Amino acid sequence: MVETNQLSQIPVDNSSCYTIEQVATRTGLTKRTLRYYEEVGLLPPTDRTEGNYRRYCEADLQRIDRIKELRDLLGFSLTDIRQLLSTEDERGQIKAAYQQETDASGKLVQLDRSDDLIRIQLHLIEQKISGLEQMRSTLLTKLQHHAETRKKLLTDAQILPDKEH
Repeated sequence: MVETNQLSQIPVDNSSCYTIEQVATRTGLTKRTLRYYEEVGLLPPTDRTEGNYRRYCEADLQRIDRIKELRDLLGFSLTDIRQLLSTEDERGQIKAAYQQETDASGKLVQLDRSDDLIRIQLHLIEQKISGLEQMRSTLLTKLQHHAETRKKLLTDAQILPDKEH
């Protein structure tokens, strides 16, 4: 069965299933981490084999990649990731409902809800940016202080450097 993944809008082949060991190897996460992500709601409950082993599909792998991106590259906490993913999931549901809706007022309600969800995501991102900007400012201030200290030391010692560092 081929369907479209809500996050990436890429056709996903859900007929290919993977074991937890295969997913752990492919993603670089531990099996415990994968189970934990399911426990805390970052991953939806997986399908199970008759022997009750977890089975992951391509959509699950894409979601895991998204989680890793938000966690590792962008530095979001698991709580923030859960909120971002849940709003993305809800926006995907709204989009599907919007496409089925024939009434303009119904479409407007769905657009308003989608806008609310986007604002939630923007707020989380703006908080992250603000924190990073504060960190950057602190580091730039330290560099400036070091430059001033260096200049004073060189002036006091009447040492002229051959080249600037």
